[in-house]
Amino acid sequence: MNFIAENLTGMKALTDQVVATDLLIAAKSGVRNYAMAITETGTPEIKEVMTKHLEEALDLHEQISSFMVERGWYHAFDTNEQLNLNLQNIDTALKLPTL
Repeated sequence: MNFIAENLTGMKALTDQVVATDLLIAAKSGVRNYAMAITETGTPEIKEVMTKHLEEALDLHEQISSFMVERGWYHAFDTNEQLNLNLQNIDTALKLPTL
């Protein structure tokens, strides 16, 4: 989003939250894909490499989720709070002007 528009609308924080959420979803997908790939490997060497990648993907997921929790953007252990946040974000999105 344009810097001036972000400042006028107050959307910078929401934009950052959307980017972080997309990154978290991608990290979760990576974890899932590496775990599935490990079960399909044909050699111990490939399994070892894929396991290392899985561990790195898990670390990335932890970093992203911690970042989001610190900012109040992610409530993994409080589904009611996460639902309320999701509803607020939906309301905000619906109030955005259309182009």
